[in-house]
Amino acid sequence: MTRKRWDVVPNGTQWRLTHLGATVSNHLAKQAAIDAGVAAARANQPSQLLIHRQDGAIEDERTYGDDPFPPRG
Repeated sequence: MTRKRWDVVPNGTQWRLTHLGATVSNHLAKQAAIDAGVAAARANQPSQLLIHRQDGAIEDERTYGDDPFPPRG
């Protein structure tokens, strides 16, 4: 099953949560956008949340449900 992709991206001085390129929500703080992204990804598993830096580079990637490559522990 294909994972749904959610992105937390900068939007000027604010932060935006997007899905399939469309804006889902806008937030004043990055952490608020991350929290909204985590909630959306958990509710729509299997999902992937990509958190970007202010310069647009990927800072963190989180996978929820059915991870095809779980780390060995």
